[in-house]
Amino acid sequence: MRPAAVAEQAGAARTAGAASQPSPRPAHHRGALRRLMPHAWPFLWRHRRVLLRLGAWSLLESAQTFLVGICLARALDQGFLAGQPTVGLGWLAVAAVSILLAGPVLRGVFGQLSGLVEPLRDGLVRRAVRQALNRAVADPARASGARRAAVSRLTQQTEIARDSFAGLVLTVRSFLFIAAGALVGMFALAPELLLVVLPPMLLGLVLFLLTLAPMAAAQRRFLDADEAFTDRAGGLPGQLRDLVACGVTDTAGEETGALVEEAAASARSLARWTAVRTLTLGVAGHLPVLMLLAATPWLLRQGVTTGAIMGALAYLVQSLLPALRAMMTAVGAAGSRLVVVLDRFVAVDADGADTAGGGTRRTAEPGARRAFSFPDTGPGPVPAVWCRGVRVSYGAGTRPLVEGFSLSVGAGERIAVVGPSGIGKSTLAHVLSGLHAPDEGTVRLAGQPVSGRSPRELARMRVLLPQEGYVFAGSVRENLAQLEPGAGDERIVRAVAALRMEALVDRLGGLDADVDPASLSAGERQALCLGRAYVSPAPLLILDESTCHLDPAAEAHAEDALAGRPDTTLLVIAHRLSSALRADRILVLDGAGTALGTHESLLRDSPLYRDLAGHWNASG
Repeated sequence: MRPAAVAEQAGAARTAGAASQPSPRPAHHRGALRRLMPHAWPFLWRHRRVLLRLGAWSLLESAQTFLVGICLARALDQGFLAGQPTVGLGWLAVAAVSILLAGPVLRGVFGQLSGLVEPLRDGLVRRAVRQALNRAVADPARASGARRAAVSRLTQQTEIARDSFAGLVLTVRSFLFIAAGALVGMFALAPELLLVVLPPMLLGLVLFLLTLAPMAAAQRRFLDADEAFTDRAGGLPGQLRDLVACGVTDTAGEETGALVEEAAASARSLARWTAVRTLTLGVAGHLPVLMLLAATPWLLRQGVTTGAIMGALAYLVQSLLPALRAMMTAVGAAGSRLVVVLDRFVAVDADGADTAGGGTRRTAEPGARRAFSFPDTGPGPVPAVWCRGVRVSYGAGTRPLVEGFSLSVGAGERIAVVGPSGIGKSTLAHVLSGLHAPDEGTVRLAGQPVSGRSPRELARMRVLLPQEGYVFAGSVRENLAQLEPGAGDERIVRAVAALRMEALVDRLGGLDADVDPASLSAGERQALCLGRAYVSPAPLLILDESTCHLDPAAEAHAEDALAGRPDTTLLVIAHRLSSALRADRILVLDGAGTALGTHESLLRDSPLYRDLAGHWNASG
């Protein structure tokens, strides 16, 4: 990775670190819920049959809870305390049978639960992949950061959402139906029991609800800090050489240390709110039992039987309070995580802006048109490539790759760019194709400035083929027509014939055959990408060592075929002398300046080109 990318990622990390400190405001949590509701209701409606079946199984669980307390109360009042142990044992047998039925009920519940959880996870995975592709296309310079954020979403955040949603549905459903069975059972035993049990339980619930908003804010801050640190740490191993070369290791260490501190602070904040939530669990989980024991003399005076009090105690200890604690734990932890993670997925899609990841993706308004002005190039045809006063460097304070660089390439011309490894040939190709903005200067393609172009507009102006041949899952036809989806078979077949790809296409099974990218060699992938460039309507083709895996004869034919397209300008980053010899003119980058001319003139006037030509000849 070049130092320019290092500096850019460092800036992105600082932005992400600053953006990952939201204040714990309740309005933020409510706003997240409002954003999620339009997505939640359609999802639940699509799976309404699963919800109905889940409710039916849960009713059986509610009935089992009701029977346990009633049977215990009847066993005491009508059996053991009344001197009829046989009746008491009968009621206990009924309770035991109801408990044994809990196993099949839970199996049915979990079977329906998967029908809700797995579709949610699948949808989030599809959304994460789409968001990563959109961000990479909208801002290629930050593609690596977008990729690492996507990995975090795919491997961590989707699993957080899946597990949190499953736990939330399971525990909330269990509490609601168990509470219904237990409260109905206590009412059936003695209505006075509810006067003792409900107030402390409601108090604990209210205190718990008050902690949800700050808990969600702390959870969001923790996830933001984790993603920012993952993004930064994931890019450091590949940047170490460039960081040392640029002398910015101390700065990189300080920035990484700041992200570590933020991650630690967010973890501490989350731990503090977790402790507060534990206190509310204690109030809701233990105070009702203490109140019931303290109110026992009063209940007996009111005519409540010993069996009814023991039944109520069983409802509390065995069913209601464990379900309440589980529900509060799930809502406080899993619920907060679920809201935060889902809101991040929704925020990325809202208005095309990735507000969660700290990046912004701007798209042109539908139907919007831009006015173009032609450069002051004098009379005659408009150049295919024109730049003036271009300065490109790896960052502030570093020596520029080129400075005051100007170039004019005529339509239909073939240019080769040569220079030592690492001199900036690929960076210049990115500048000319609009993927990297120069520090200074202007770049125009066919008279149109490349700055401010949308990806769709740039794709109609030029094609940049990198060294890595990117082939996608799909048919051969879809791969070849990727840059021109409306291309007909005649155009695709013409490209296949021009590049002599018939044998490759036949081996793959024809144009309609599916492509397995992993089964292709590097040369075959490059061949398909060259075919894609041929089908493209773009008049400018930039080959950044995109034929390095082809043999010299195949490379020569491919370059000639592409240059032979009607109205095509070809710019080749040359890695063989033969590519330079086929060019109309050769551009030499040497770090101190540039030289432009023919092979013969450069052999005469450029010492660097003479050295390069001698090296190529010596190596065959």
